[in-house]
Amino acid sequence: MNHAEIRKLKAAAQRLAPVARVGKSGLTPAALAGIEQALAARELIKVRFAHDRAERAVLAGRVAGATGAALIWQVGKVAVFYRPQPPGSS
Repeated sequence: MNHAEIRKLKAAAQRLAPVARVGKSGLTPAALAGIEQALAARELIKVRFAHDRAERAVLAGRVAGATGAALIWQVGKVAVFYRPQPPGSS
Protein backbone atom coordinates (compact mmCIF):
# COMPACT_ATOMS: atom_id res chain seq x y z
CA MET A 1 0.00 0.00 0.00
CA ASN A 2 1.50 3.34 -1.01
CA HIS A 3 1.41 6.66 0.82
CA ALA A 4 -1.42 8.10 -1.31
CA GLU A 5 -3.66 5.10 -0.58
CA ILE A 6 -2.96 5.37 3.14
CA ARG A 7 -3.84 9.08 3.09
CA LYS A 8 -7.16 8.31 1.38
CA LEU A 9 -7.97 5.63 3.95
CA LYS A 10 -7.10 7.98 6.83
CA ALA A 11 -9.37 10.64 5.36
CA ALA A 12 -12.23 8.15 4.99
CA ALA A 13 -11.68 6.91 8.55
CA GLN A 14 -12.23 10.39 9.99
CA ARG A 15 -15.98 10.01 9.43
CA LEU A 16 -16.21 6.57 11.01
CA ALA A 17 -17.27 5.75 14.54
CA PRO A 18 -15.59 2.85 16.36
CA VAL A 19 -17.42 -0.38 15.54
CA ALA A 20 -15.66 -2.54 18.13
CA ARG A 21 -14.12 -2.08 21.55
CA VAL A 22 -11.35 -3.99 23.26
CA GLY A 23 -11.97 -3.58 26.98
CA LYS A 24 -9.92 -4.15 30.09
CA SER A 25 -10.25 -7.92 29.62
CA GLY A 26 -8.00 -7.64 26.59
CA LEU A 27 -8.39 -9.22 23.20
CA THR A 28 -10.96 -11.87 24.08
CA PRO A 29 -12.35 -14.33 21.52
CA ALA A 30 -15.63 -12.38 21.59
CA ALA A 31 -13.86 -9.07 20.88
CA LEU A 32 -11.87 -10.66 18.07
CA ALA A 33 -15.04 -12.19 16.61
CA GLY A 34 -16.72 -8.77 16.65
CA ILE A 35 -13.77 -7.21 14.85
CA GLU A 36 -13.72 -10.02 12.31
CA GLN A 37 -17.45 -9.60 11.70
CA ALA A 38 -17.03 -5.83 11.22
CA LEU A 39 -14.19 -6.39 8.73
CA ALA A 40 -16.35 -8.87 6.82
CA ALA A 41 -19.05 -6.21 6.49
CA ARG A 42 -16.73 -3.25 5.71
CA GLU A 43 -13.19 -2.84 4.49
CA LEU A 44 -12.29 0.02 6.83
CA ILE A 45 -13.08 0.01 10.56
CA LYS A 46 -12.15 1.80 13.77
CA VAL A 47 -11.53 -0.05 17.02
CA ARG A 48 -11.32 1.61 20.46
CA PHE A 49 -8.94 0.23 23.10
CA ALA A 50 -9.22 0.72 26.88
CA HIS A 51 -5.59 0.17 27.84
CA ASP A 52 -2.43 2.17 28.41
CA ARG A 53 -0.36 3.36 25.47
CA ALA A 54 2.15 0.49 25.29
CA GLU A 55 -0.51 -2.18 25.60
CA ARG A 56 -2.70 -0.51 22.94
CA ALA A 57 0.13 -0.77 20.42
CA VAL A 58 0.63 -4.45 21.19
CA LEU A 59 -3.11 -5.19 21.00
CA ALA A 60 -3.45 -3.32 17.71
CA GLY A 61 -0.66 -5.44 16.27
CA ARG A 62 -2.33 -8.61 17.52
CA VAL A 63 -5.65 -7.56 15.94
CA ALA A 64 -3.91 -6.92 12.63
CA GLY A 65 -2.14 -10.28 12.75
CA ALA A 66 -5.20 -12.27 13.78
CA THR A 67 -7.52 -10.74 11.18
CA GLY A 68 -5.14 -10.25 8.27
CA ALA A 69 -5.98 -6.54 8.25
CA ALA A 70 -3.51 -3.71 7.83
CA LEU A 71 -3.11 -1.28 10.72
CA ILE A 72 -3.55 2.02 8.89
CA TRP A 73 -3.42 4.49 11.74
CA GLN A 74 -3.40 4.63 15.51
CA VAL A 75 -3.99 7.75 17.55
CA GLY A 76 -4.94 7.85 21.21
CA LYS A 77 -7.23 4.98 22.07
CA VAL A 78 -8.44 4.42 18.49
CA ALA A 79 -6.90 2.33 15.72
CA VAL A 80 -8.00 2.06 12.09
CA PHE A 81 -7.79 -1.24 10.23
CA TYR A 82 -8.21 -2.01 6.53
CA ARG A 83 -8.79 -5.35 4.89
CA PRO A 84 -9.88 -5.41 1.24
CA GLN A 85 -12.99 -7.41 0.48
CA PRO A 86 -12.44 -10.56 -1.59
CA PRO A 87 -13.28 -10.16 -5.29
CA GLY A 88 -16.93 -10.82 -6.04
CA SER A 89 -18.23 -9.90 -2.58
CA SER A 90 -20.41 -6.87 -2.05
